[in-house]
Amino acid sequence: MENKTTRRASFRKMGMGLAAIFGVGTVNAMGKKPVKAKKEVVGDIVMDQEIPLFSGGVKHGNTLYIAGKGAHVEPFEIKAHTEIVLQELQKELEKHGSSMEKVLKVNVYLADLGDYKGMNEVFRGRFGKNPPVRTTVATYGGVPGDSLVEMDCIASLD
Repeated sequence: MENKTTRRASFRKMGMGLAAIFGVGTVNAMGKKPVKAKKEVVGDIVMDQEIPLFSGGVKHGNTLYIAGKGAHVEPFEIKAHTEIVLQELQKELEKHGSSMEKVLKVNVYLADLGDYKGMNEVFRGRFGKNPPVRTTVATYGGVPGDSLVEMDCIASLD
């Protein structure tokens, strides 16, 4: 009988630990019910035949998601395109209450993997002393439009 009580208490403790990790049952300092984060579209909504296709930016709680930014201009040179894309990301982040230093994750899409080194030369140091995690891929068929690179990101708002 003693083992069952101990086992039950252990399971209860594990369950409470998991609840704490996942934020289940948490309350704010005033003792009120938890406030649930809601999705808030903060960027332009791209339409496709009068139907919403995707949002340019979305806030959810203390997290900001910025849709892919490209550089659809000449010259068609990776360093110039990377600079434009990073400037566009920075503008969007600051417009919605974040910054380059608060970026948590960046996805980089290259039209040509041969541009990896040139992209890195411009990318390096743009996110402060603690850079975000990053995934870089070369896209099959290229990046949409005329851009040599496209980037999206996830950032903190706190």
